[in-house]
Amino acid sequence: MTSALSTLTSPWPSDSDSLTGSDPLPGQLDRWLAAHGAELVATRRHIHAHPELSGQEFGTAELVAEKLRAAGLSPRLLPRGNGLLCDIGEGDRVVALRADLDALPLPDIKDVPYRSTRDGVAHACGHDVHTTIVLGTGLALAQLARDGQLDGRVRLVFQPSEEKTPQGAPEMIGFGALQDVSAIYALHCDPRLPVGLLGVRPGPITAAADILEVELTGPGGHTSRPHLTVDLVNALSRMVTDVPALLSRRVDPRAGLVMVFGAIGAGEAANAIPNTGFARATVRVLNRDVWRTLPDLVTELVHDALAGTGAKANVTYTRGVPPAINDRMANAVLAGAASAALGADQVVETEISLGGEDFAFYLDQVPGALARLGVGVPGSGKVVDLHQSGFDVDERAIGYGIRVLTHTALAAVATA
Repeated sequence: MTSALSTLTSPWPSDSDSLTGSDPLPGQLDRWLAAHGAELVATRRHIHAHPELSGQEFGTAELVAEKLRAAGLSPRLLPRGNGLLCDIGEGDRVVALRADLDALPLPDIKDVPYRSTRDGVAHACGHDVHTTIVLGTGLALAQLARDGQLDGRVRLVFQPSEEKTPQGAPEMIGFGALQDVSAIYALHCDPRLPVGLLGVRPGPITAAADILEVELTGPGGHTSRPHLTVDLVNALSRMVTDVPALLSRRVDPRAGLVMVFGAIGAGEAANAIPNTGFARATVRVLNRDVWRTLPDLVTELVHDALAGTGAKANVTYTRGVPPAINDRMANAVLAGAASAALGADQVVETEISLGGEDFAFYLDQVPGALARLGVGVPGSGKVVDLHQSGFDVDERAIGYGIRVLTHTALAAVATA
């Protein structure tokens, strides 16, 4: 980590005096953050340089566990060792903070000292930042707990496999992540927001994201005699056009539903009707009740669209993640804490996204809120979006994120 420290040039925004309208953290935590800022940035750069794919986050999990143990805490690793929980303080009810550990199967094309050392694997979604922020928040809260100033219990949740099905959130829930939890919070990097801003929103913030796969079969034949066979290409075309249209008339338009086919295929020769074909789509929706009805409804509509074509359909509807719906009270706690941490002018309303986020599994069981952390470089005029090979962050966001989650945890335990 020494080489990473040597290139650190960004100021560390832990001093509340530099944040107009912000409130200082208790127990000299602002000074603690300022003293540990370079170390935390170096931790982020180490994780960034050593990314691990979904399900393989063993080194990252152990690194986090080592730092928590060094602070006198007792982390509990998953049986496979690629995720962990860690409680801080005491109390019957728990406030949870969640981070995700995994990277993406993408090359890292940035010319930086902390560029990925693993070919074809990169932290192109900011999970290295999420991990560092929750780790830093935990270490700061541990200092408060040692000083007798943490009036409650906070649980750190470091989960594997956010980016890949099956997701890691259900595994963490099975491991006890939500036991006794009264509320759970998380931040997600947003390169569209300048560093120093936090985007909040009550209600739906991300969509459910499911997968539909349809395989069609027929006898095949010559294109000069379509009446003697099943015109599979025509059947596929009808299905990919009609099913989204039919679905939009069977669901309340306020549900925020969108179905898009991303893959379709059948045949090779221009004069031959194929005997197999396929189509694959994503189905996204913001309403939890509608989401629960979709497997049966979409399957029914596929068969309805194909009725009369003669094609036989094998329909596979695969659940992805539920919609992430921020609890209004939890969101208010997070927004208020962020205003204290950054200043009220730095907290803005964020947009709804139809992307999926497996934090929704936690929100399906306990109240909580997800917010978007600005990581964009102000005035750069260039946004490299999430899941792109050149993605990087303004590292001052780490300090801002720690202040937000620390204020949030303290506010939430006070009302748990």
